Amino acid sequence: MSAFVVSSFWFLLFAGGALYLAYQRVDLRTATFAAGAALVAYTLFGNGAWWWLMLLYAAFGLMVVPNLTEFRREKITKPLLEIYRKMLPSMSNTEREALEAGNVWWDGELFSGMPDWDRLMSYPAPALSAEEQAFVDGPCEELCRMLDDWEISHELADMPKPVWDFMIEHKFFAMIIPKEYGGLEFSAFANAVVIQKLASRNATASSTVGVPNSLGPAELLLHYGTEEQKQRYLPGLANGTEIPCFALTSPQAGSDAASLIDSGVVCKGEWEGEEIVGIRLNWDKRYITLAPVATVLGLAFKLYDPDHLIGDVDDYGITAALIPTSTPGVSIGRRHYPLSIAFQNGPTSGKDVFVPLDYIIGGQEMAGKGWKMLVELLSVGRAITLPSTSAGGGQAAAYASGAYAKIRRQFNTSISNFEGVGEALTRIAGHTYIMNAAVSVTAGAIDQGEKPAVPSAILKYHCTELGRKVANDAMDIHGGKAIMMGPGNYLGRHYMATPIAITVEGANILTRSLIIYGQGAIRCHPFVLRELNAATDEDEDRGLIEFDDALFGHIGYAISNMARSFVMALTHARFSRVPLSTPTRRYYQNINRYSAAFALASDFAMLTLGGALKKRELLSARLGDVLSAIYLASCVLKQFEDQGRRASDLPLVEWSVRTLMYDAQEALHSFLRNFPNQLVARVMRFFIFPRGRTYSSPADELGGKIVDLVTKPGEGRERLSQFAYTAIEPGNPVGLLEEALRLSVDLAPLEKKLRQSHKEGLLRSDYLGDQIEEAEKAEIISADDAGRLREYHKKASALLDVDDFDPSELGRQQTAPTKPRKAAKRKPSPRKKTATAKKAS
Repeated sequence: MSAFVVSSFWFLLFAGGALYLAYQRVDLRTATFAAGAALVAYTLFGNGAWWWLMLLYAAFGLMVVPNLTEFRREKITKPLLEIYRKMLPSMSNTEREALEAGNVWWDGELFSGMPDWDRLMSYPAPALSAEEQAFVDGPCEELCRMLDDWEISHELADMPKPVWDFMIEHKFFAMIIPKEYGGLEFSAFANAVVIQKLASRNATASSTVGVPNSLGPAELLLHYGTEEQKQRYLPGLANGTEIPCFALTSPQAGSDAASLIDSGVVCKGEWEGEEIVGIRLNWDKRYITLAPVATVLGLAFKLYDPDHLIGDVDDYGITAALIPTSTPGVSIGRRHYPLSIAFQNGPTSGKDVFVPLDYIIGGQEMAGKGWKMLVELLSVGRAITLPSTSAGGGQAAAYASGAYAKIRRQFNTSISNFEGVGEALTRIAGHTYIMNAAVSVTAGAIDQGEKPAVPSAILKYHCTELGRKVANDAMDIHGGKAIMMGPGNYLGRHYMATPIAITVEGANILTRSLIIYGQGAIRCHPFVLRELNAATDEDEDRGLIEFDDALFGHIGYAISNMARSFVMALTHARFSRVPLSTPTRRYYQNINRYSAAFALASDFAMLTLGGALKKRELLSARLGDVLSAIYLASCVLKQFEDQGRRASDLPLVEWSVRTLMYDAQEALHSFLRNFPNQLVARVMRFFIFPRGRTYSSPADELGGKIVDLVTKPGEGRERLSQFAYTAIEPGNPVGLLEEALRLSVDLAPLEKKLRQSHKEGLLRSDYLGDQIEEAEKAEIISADDAGRLREYHKKASALLDVDDFDPSELGRQQTAPTKPRKAAKRKPSPRKKTATAKKAS
């Protein structure tokens, strides 16, 4: 055997063994024993030069040292801890509370670079209870039937009284309130399903129902309220005698909610004829949903105690309290009109409003803990209301657009046959499938006790952005039909509503560039938060032990991710372990690959940029895009399993995962291209893209399969829009489009017969209505078939028609003002209920 072959064998043994151990994430002690055994074997049987043997023993010695725990802590970890403390970026209390909100779930697995798929797959498929299903099939369907978008948004600028009364009677505002207080006590999944169904029908109704069941007084009371506060308010919130709102945003503090200037000063004052220690409040809020009609107002403000009446602290910070709107000094009633969507939203202000200390949610001991309350509740609520709203809108758009594209004809063929239209239909269906999966899987996790702070931010940003893309594509497909407002327009108002979801619960730009990765990098990383806590531990000995354990775990983790990223990039992750051997197996492997690449890029970024990373918002945003893509792709695969691996859904699964993985690849490429230290970027690129960017976006052929799915009646089309309001009845265009679609499929042979007869010269007219008459007279089709065609043509024409008006019907005032009105400075309105508030309460 030649020396070259022998040397190659030993090289492969050492290099391959090291790579294998790192790839499998073997612990340090085991890896040291394995390296020692290989070194002994080489010493006995190898033929290398003495200097090479000495070099190997020196390398082995460096491996042995970290195994000497006490020596390692004193000589290695302790100096590194001192350096780390000097590098440590400052962190405000609000940042720390945001980091500590919720818990780490599947996002932590993805951040590890080695996700444990069994953990995700062990969660049961979310399902409605019999009671919840009855509510969805009964009151929820009936409410949808009552909603008339044109009446609500154009004629009344409000929901009519019977709708308000119905919502209150059937406890739509009390889905999260326990039964012991008179509520429905529904699951997070049921909450999401109800919002999806309402959103598919009317944005005003879904917003009105969504807010009280998300971040509002009921949720705050349930988690933090005293028993007395719960008994005082929750029964009224459940039966509708109390209408809630929560006031956080002010003119000075929007996305930067922690900088609000609304204040409460602890002082003495008169309350019900007696002098007590209370709080004198002053606030000016805007964009508050349900504020114009609210009877109880949740208020976020900064609490001060200059006279130390309740303690030694001057500034307690953000505090949350419940204020009855009948309290003197409270101003409500005026309204905003967000993009002509008529849900009750408006400003509220308070001038020298004096209330007792026990109005603080949770009582006096919760003073200054308002921000902690809010971010903890957002970790759940942000994953439900807005994502569900977007998913419901997507389901309606997919259902309507597929049918419309089939029955709408241009150039003597359905417009769904045009590839450009098909491309838009594919995006609508694919994006809707992603939203459905994200909402369902995340809501199911919440019902299992998770509080997924980072996934909730992912859903908030990406579902609302995907909802916007779906709305844009649906508008393109419908063309003029969608832009002519009127009773027959079922799409325009949804399109107008999409930017609203973009702006609330953290503006999307902020969520992407600061929150998703900014929170995830510390919260979800297996070691960073442990290192941070250890470095700030007042007990130095304990801190050193914790930091040492985290630091060397982190080093092993980083080495492992280098190996895993490199190997999986070279092999396209074909040998990566996954939980299933199904047609979706490769998609799990692709996620494994990008999980390791993401973890590697994160470590390099944090190591080289340190605290400056949070100021490099675009780099943070791109890493957040990678994390989001692999999280959403995981949800798609879990949803496919939860729904029984339906073969008809495979095109949607493939399109969704391919799109998301391609997005992850391109986000990583953009991250590396813009990384400030290009030498480090080249090192990262070697491990992440050793073969270049090899992932491609979905093929056009796949899009054709999805177009067939959404333009033909069938289980795949129904499952994609399973929670939309699709009842076939007068007044529901989405359902009537489905009826027309079914008729078009049934009558397709007859229409083909007419086209062929026209082509052969047997029919002269180019107009379908006249062709039916000619064909009947010429006995090309029977009288019965002609009647069926006329009925279909009538229904299709009614759906394709657009509204028009007499000019007098469009004006809201007799004479238009000669000049545009300037925005006037708002003055506090008289403290009295509006007509709507009276109806509601």
